[in-house]
Amino acid sequence: MSVAKKEYKRVTVKSLVDMKKNGEKISMLTAYDYSMAKIVDAAKVDVILVGDSASNVMAGHETTLPITLDQMIYHASSVIRAIDRALVVVDLPFGSYQSDPKEALRSAIRIMKESGAHAVKLEGGAEIKESVKRILAAGIPVMGHLGLTPQSIYKFGTYTVRAKEEEEAEQLMEDAKLLEKLGCFGLVLEKIPAELTKKVSESLTIPTIGIGGGKHADGQVLVVHDLLGMTHEFNPRFLRRYMNLYEEMGKAISNYVSDVKSQDFPNDDEQY
Repeated sequence: MSVAKKEYKRVTVKSLVDMKKNGEKISMLTAYDYSMAKIVDAAKVDVILVGDSASNVMAGHETTLPITLDQMIYHASSVIRAIDRALVVVDLPFGSYQSDPKEALRSAIRIMKESGAHAVKLEGGAEIKESVKRILAAGIPVMGHLGLTPQSIYKFGTYTVRAKEEEEAEQLMEDAKLLEKLGCFGLVLEKIPAELTKKVSESLTIPTIGIGGGKHADGQVLVVHDLLGMTHEFNPRFLRRYMNLYEEMGKAISNYVSDVKSQDFPNDDEQY
């Protein structure tokens, strides 16, 4: 059933809760730079995630672990300068919040003050409870992240679907309820069974955002470079490519090289 969309001139954390209440799905995409964020925001995406996936997409690392807090602030600052409407959420990078709640607060404050971001996102459940409490107590909105948590890839050893077994599914449900109780405004559910996403989403008043979690989440998130087909090696089941920019950009650049070599570019109309 289609639901009439309310027009939001500026999306806030309250807007997302209202969207869930009204049955309107939430759109979320990553962006890491000014130019891409400008396009994403103009397309009326509700939430822009400055993800630590910048470690993979922008820097070419194998995992999200190497990206630093300074680098996340740089990417977030670039995105913030581009947006007029979207809520901008920034990942706290690996090592900036896990072991020490005071360090977590310092990291979150730096992101908010130095980039102008609207919220931060942390991976994990009960094990990061004190960090989440400390950040929320400072008035900083927090989004949680459960299921496949890429910062813990060496613990899991694989990017396979999480919480397929009953024990892990029950733990995920407990963690989801805990994060809501602590005051998180939303929750990313990554690569978990669709039925578990449905169960979690129905049990919470805060919105869930799925990536590989099926259609029952209150919203969806993808990496924008994957959606646009700028990447081509990454082919998970949950990814829908809306363009094939890898091929189109390759053709355009090859044509440019050819025109330069043949002295067709620049022509008489393209010079002063």
